Amino acid sequence: MYFSIDPNGEVPIYEQIVRQVKLAVADGVLVGGQMMPSVRQLSKDLAINPNTIARAYQELQSDLVLEPLRGRGMVVRRDSVNRCTKARNSLVADAVRRALADALVGGMSPAELRDLFENELAQQAVTTGKEKKS
Repeated sequence: MYFSIDPNGEVPIYEQIVRQVKLAVADGVLVGGQMMPSVRQLSKDLAINPNTIARAYQELQSDLVLEPLRGRGMVVRRDSVNRCTKARNSLVADAVRRALADALVGGMSPAELRDLFENELAQQAVTTGKEKKS
């Protein structure tokens, strides 16, 4: 799995890791039973303090996404897909809510927003190969 970390962003690094792992599980990139890189290895790969990685793994464990495998490290829980899908949907809903509020406060009309949304959704569907099949 590839992590994209923005050390200067508003979201703390550990939270960026948590979000990306949850999104990867929801998308099927990470599957139940799959081993995660060790704290030391991921810290080295991302050039991030090991305590930050450990904090992310702790949060993922408390969110029932990862579980420790005695003597081997952390593994993705086999029952984590539904939780991660709900987390992904919540993250997307929050982002849409913020974007809509900003657009409305910025003077866009609901009709302009609908047109923008429909056009962007159609473009993204083509780009990702997920266009609607009729």
